[in-house]
Amino acid sequence: MELGLVGLGKMGGNMRERIRRAGHTVIGYDRNPDVADVHSLEELVAKLKGPRVVWVMVPAGAATQSTIDELAELLEPGDVVVDGGNSRWTDDEKHAVELGLKGIGFVDCGVSGGVWGLENGYALMYGGDAENVAKVQPVFDALKPAGDFGSVHAGKVGAGHFAKMVHNGIEYAMMQAYAEGWELLEKVDSVTDVREVFRSWQEGTVIRSWLLDLAVNALDDDEHLESLRGYAADSGEGRWTVEAAIDNAVPLPAITASLFARFASRQDDSPQMKMIAALRNQFGGHAVESKK
Repeated sequence: MELGLVGLGKMGGNMRERIRRAGHTVIGYDRNPDVADVHSLEELVAKLKGPRVVWVMVPAGAATQSTIDELAELLEPGDVVVDGGNSRWTDDEKHAVELGLKGIGFVDCGVSGGVWGLENGYALMYGGDAENVAKVQPVFDALKPAGDFGSVHAGKVGAGHFAKMVHNGIEYAMMQAYAEGWELLEKVDSVTDVREVFRSWQEGTVIRSWLLDLAVNALDDDEHLESLRGYAADSGEGRWTVEAAIDNAVPLPAITASLFARFASRQDDSPQMKMIAALRNQFGGHAVESKK
């Protein structure tokens, strides 16, 4: 099938390549002309045969809104827009209504996989009407990991990004637990090789995971994480998860504490946050701050 892809950054560029490897045609647009296939959204839409599918992979908020507003004027009834960024689920509901007034379908898709997605595949959580999802299904199948899992039609519009938001909230708590354990091991005199303790957990333990593998990678690069500043940003989804928990009266003590720990990292050079920063860099290519 043909796909228009808007946004060719760290994830979007690799997604374009993975979809092409599956035999589909991808026409990509980005503000950076060095990576773009076309020079404008108008040109992108003109090159696609209807019914068109255009996947938006730009930062949440104003950038996504302006892109969808422009596409609403360019696309035709029967076309579908997919928001694959990290938008808030409430924005999805708004976008679906706006596009629906013009007969244009909308699907929201939470995407996980970071810089490893090109080779390993992307975990996908999408929401929307079955008719619109079906038009995008070949792309979902191309992006997902091999095997039976890694892709889910989570529900109606907004469900995909809500599921991805909760996924990221869980991710916050898991990273915090590894970071706290690492700091405690580093603190005591009796444990003389913390990196190898972490490595030993990669097999046969109930806490083995991809995040643990990435923690070992980070420690192999910098055994005591001495080059990193103990500062970790939050992408917004952790906050949205806690806000949703409050709205629905669901207790989330571990996820909430992990979010607040990131706030604390901005006050002191936290050893735990060195591990959080290292893990975020390992799985998503997120920036880290070096010690001055």
